Amino acid sequence: MYAFSETLSAWAPALVVLGIAYTFLPLLDRERTLPRVVLATFAAILSLRYLIWRYTETLAPLAPTWDALASWSFFFLEAFAMLSSLSAFALLARYRNRSRDADEALGWWGKDPPKVAVFIATYNEEWQILERTIAGVRALRWPNKHVYVLDDGQRPWLADACKALDVSYIARADNTHGKAGNLNHAREALKASGAVPDYVAVLDADFVPHQGFISRSLSLFSDPTIGLVQTPQHFFNPDPIQHNLGISRAYPDEQRFFFDHQQPSRDAWGVAVCCGTSSIVRWEALEAIGGFPTASVTEDYLLSVRLQEQRYSTAYLNEPLSEGLAPEGLREYITQRARWGMGLMQIVRSASGPLRPNSLRIRDRWSMIDSFVYWASIFPFKLACIIYPLLFWYFGVVVLDAQLDDIISHFAPYYLMSMFFINFVSGGLFVPIVHDVSQIVGAWEISRGVYTGLLRPKGQKFKVTVKGGDRSRMLVQWPLLWRFMTLFVVTFVGLAFGLVTDYQIGSNAADAKIVILFWTLYNLAVLALVMLVCFEAPRTSAVLRRSPERVRIELEGQEHHVWLVDLNEDALRLRGIALPRGTRFVAHIDQMGPVEAVVFQSLEGTTEANLTLSPAIRLAMHEKLHTREGEPGTGIVATAALLAGIGRRIVSGGFRSH
Repeated sequence: MYAFSETLSAWAPALVVLGIAYTFLPLLDRERTLPRVVLATFAAILSLRYLIWRYTETLAPLAPTWDALASWSFFFLEAFAMLSSLSAFALLARYRNRSRDADEALGWWGKDPPKVAVFIATYNEEWQILERTIAGVRALRWPNKHVYVLDDGQRPWLADACKALDVSYIARADNTHGKAGNLNHAREALKASGAVPDYVAVLDADFVPHQGFISRSLSLFSDPTIGLVQTPQHFFNPDPIQHNLGISRAYPDEQRFFFDHQQPSRDAWGVAVCCGTSSIVRWEALEAIGGFPTASVTEDYLLSVRLQEQRYSTAYLNEPLSEGLAPEGLREYITQRARWGMGLMQIVRSASGPLRPNSLRIRDRWSMIDSFVYWASIFPFKLACIIYPLLFWYFGVVVLDAQLDDIISHFAPYYLMSMFFINFVSGGLFVPIVHDVSQIVGAWEISRGVYTGLLRPKGQKFKVTVKGGDRSRMLVQWPLLWRFMTLFVVTFVGLAFGLVTDYQIGSNAADAKIVILFWTLYNLAVLALVMLVCFEAPRTSAVLRRSPERVRIELEGQEHHVWLVDLNEDALRLRGIALPRGTRFVAHIDQMGPVEAVVFQSLEGTTEANLTLSPAIRLAMHEKLHTREGEPGTGIVATAALLAGIGRRIVSGGFRSH
């Protein structure tokens, strides 16, 4: 047992980090480069200090022993993941906001607005999803546009629906090269017809543009070296992590860090990337590279790389100019991310890879290596963090051989400084445990996809992320649940077994046990939340909005003013009035007009009613809900609401809908 003074001394570096963080961070502007560089430098120094200590002081002697195998293999995974962190610190040390550039260049085209072809790529999405997107495109404030629905599902009914809405329909006979092949087929069709545009806007079938999407994005093309403008992806529904933990209004979707913070930093370095939907590409630049690339299932990232090879840059406009449907199911969520990882590895192995003799700049190569290291290291490392403590509890294998005060002295300041830096640049998005849940839930499938793409880059097919469908019932992802339940039980039993036995591990056995104890308790908390995520709660079509809207309703010749808190094409929810089931009324909703409704449920001052919408009112509703400026959902963490939401889900056992 170490003396109290020695333990207090060990905490001194961490206390210094805490003091500096809480004293100075609130005073700094996170968009300025200097404070970012200073904080990134300190985070990198403390990370390297920790890593050097791990290498020189904590590893088992090289020998044919289980301790050596476990110790060195875990250190390799940790160092690989640390390399990703160090690269991220450098990347996030800069930031660029192009909104002022867009303001200054707005209208550079004069009285002759460029011709824009809007490509809506679709495969198997329901009409309800496509109708929403088409309504948004029709509402775009751009006079010289032509809308093309690119059907890769060969659905005759869709051709009729497009004709009714006065948009063009293009289909092809096969699905070669997936989405990229679909886009290229439309590109060739436009060339053959002579209807060549100046720019091509690309939207996924489930993404609705805001009214200023084209005008704001096109403003950046006043710079002739810009080949593509990417805008962020925002979501009007919660992703599976948010929804299944009950935190959709207290914790942002998992992609907010990338789109709101990492992409602006990439743009500052000149290495922003295309993310497919919600982007606009210059036709001339697209022709210069021979169309949308097909060598990867993530054709969007590769598009930016190929453009850069022709000296066309990708610009990032960090404004909420579209909103889409996040994957609603856990399986779809994992499949999407596994595809991203696989596609990146295909790019790394392609002729445009970072180690190939091509015309890419050093920063472009670094950008790809950064992405490669992230996908190849983080998810295997997260799995290792769950598995390696079990080696101690069941077999007495020591992964980290060090005294407790040394561990505190080196690990605590590194971890705290890293966390403070990430939260400084992101406005507080990093929440321990919850952050790990989003990475661990699909770590196995993502790791498998990543290394499949790395070892066998050719022949991999594009897997569409399924959207829509019936989400009104509870669904348990049993294969995933059994996996994480097994890990939880094995971890808990190992902990209990280890605490009541006494391994003779060596001089530092007690310290090793304390470290593994805290590590294991953390893992149990993460695994418990991951298991909860596997219970997919029922969903409605409600749109995530920050504030309700005042509306007028007509009921039996009288008018009432109430709050509209939720609205979709099937139903609405009112607050401030309770009406009997079956009551008919008319709601006057801004931008939609009078809407007939029938109450199906009323409880505690809240009324829910089914709607009867004409086709015209449905289109008006989609425009109202999805094409206005501003972002849906939340972009900040509300800690108290976050804890309350998780608490409610735990108490309800995952079976309550919200």
